[in-house]
Amino acid sequence: MAEYKGIKGFKVQTVSTDPVASAIAGGTWASGGTMNTARTELAGAGIKSSAIAIAGSTAGGPSASAETYNGSSWTTVGSLNTARRLLGASGTSNSSALVFGGYTTVNVTVTELWDGSAWTEVNDLNSARRYASGIIQGTTSATLTVGGRDPSSAPMAETESWNGTSWTEVNDLNTARFGVMATGTQTAALAAGGDGDSTNTESWNGTSWTEVNDINSTRYGGGRSGSQTDALIFGGDGPVTQSAATEYWNGTSWTEVNDIATARSQVGSGGSSSSSAIIFGGYTGSNTAATEEWSAPSVFQQENLGQVFYNSTSDAFKVTQQSVPGGTWASGGSLNTARRNSFGGAGIQTAGLMAGGQVGPVVQTVVEQYNGSAWTEIADLNVAKGQGYTIGSTYTAAISFGGTPNVATNESWNGSTWTEVGDLNTGRGSLGGAGTQTAGLAFGGTPQGTVDETETWNGTSWTEVSDMNEARQGLSGAGTQTAALGIGGSPGSPPYFTAKTEIWDGTSWTETADLNTARYVQGSCGTTTLALAFGGQPPNTGATEAWNGTSWTELNDLSTARNALGAAGTGTTALAFGGYTTTDVANTEEWTAPTVNSTLTAS
Repeated sequence: MAEYKGIKGFKVQTVSTDPVASAIAGGTWASGGTMNTARTELAGAGIKSSAIAIAGSTAGGPSASAETYNGSSWTTVGSLNTARRLLGASGTSNSSALVFGGYTTVNVTVTELWDGSAWTEVNDLNSARRYASGIIQGTTSATLTVGGRDPSSAPMAETESWNGTSWTEVNDLNTARFGVMATGTQTAALAAGGDGDSTNTESWNGTSWTEVNDINSTRYGGGRSGSQTDALIFGGDGPVTQSAATEYWNGTSWTEVNDIATARSQVGSGGSSSSSAIIFGGYTGSNTAATEEWSAPSVFQQENLGQVFYNSTSDAFKVTQQSVPGGTWASGGSLNTARRNSFGGAGIQTAGLMAGGQVGPVVQTVVEQYNGSAWTEIADLNVAKGQGYTIGSTYTAAISFGGTPNVATNESWNGSTWTEVGDLNTGRGSLGGAGTQTAGLAFGGTPQGTVDETETWNGTSWTEVSDMNEARQGLSGAGTQTAALGIGGSPGSPPYFTAKTEIWDGTSWTETADLNTARYVQGSCGTTTLALAFGGQPPNTGATEAWNGTSWTELNDLSTARNALGAAGTGTTALAFGGYTTTDVANTEEWTAPTVNSTLTAS
């Protein structure tokens, strides 16, 4: 007789490592050989099995020393002719490299060529610069240097091209910055991050730079590997401290993958693809000599949602699940000024920005900045506003626009001051927004009654584009200028509160799956494939929902049910701050989602 398990049962697969979504998701960092000299502000070139570490800053100041790596250990080789730090480099192995620019006691233009045995001075850069960046797959006969910091310390947009003999100035970056993480070749390159616009990414086609999708984590001075369409960036200086984040570029967008073991900045690096990279040296709080090597598996166990498996290494049964549903809220540092109606927000969970709002009926100019544990009051807005919207992928580069009554004012934040820039075409408050300081989206709101108008921001001016399908106010947004969500809100007539969600594709709005809880004046953040919506009314709610690109799922509630709150961060690491219960509140809560594989336990 057949057994029931033979008819209805299934086998649980045994694996030695957890399944992963892709080869790059299975990539990990491992320790490599330690450098002979701990240093920061160095340059690096080559690949994981054949790298070179060049100059930098040691305990004794600017260095001229160089070391080569053979895949397991470092060897000190010939010194540069000019000791310096904050220089750029390109090269494909430890026997062929070009270094340029940097800082001695002043910015320099000096370029030197390494042939595997000695350094030779060749023709100088046209523009002296420090924090010079070289493309990682550039060669000694064809490379680029991108951005930098000029003698006055201002960020630079200048790009120069090397033909094996001399440097030629070519078209500038769209956004001046220094400490860029640059990958690719002389005719097909990528420039990611950098101080001055810390999440900006631009693509080079051999003639000009085009802005593409931003990186997820604000930073500069990190490592890089790969090409224009297949790249990694890792480490760097974040808004508050050194970063350990690694991000993968698939030619369209950035995805966070496994972190380096030791957060660090001003590093040396090398690598020819997203599956093989090396990081060495840098600053962790002190100079380091540590090396880490990145490998992504060419053969891996594919992850399937809902898959049950047995991990023989950890001796545990597990199930794959989405990262968001198990997320929870935890208390963070309180605002200095309790307030409501400061909608949106800029930055990430450990580096957020809140602008304006209301204390009772009084509109505010107050701006506060969050460092992951505490809020600090910084420079005020020029125009007091409540029910305006703030956007920005970093807390040092944001815009705050709109507000009531019928405010069209738009202000831009550079990390130290607010500057009035191009106004909205339709003055309004209680509107939604998405995007960045230079590529924004404003939609809905109320000048007198609800509106459906949508406007896009190009860094200079707003342009009216296609309207929403339903006019509403008190809605919130998530995503970018070309891929956004318009969530919830009030249509201004019964039943007054809506669960409607619309998705923006850069051209038009399309109605998609509704929220589970109709609401308005809620917080939201994330992308069109992974977003959160939380709080709102009526009545005051702590309800949190996650969007997976198709539908909303109810999750763990906020600890403090509230409406008219601010929000920042991502679908897996978010901030909720301020708002209104029966009074204005200063509470901050931090959302964190777990890993994608959960261990099954008996109960």
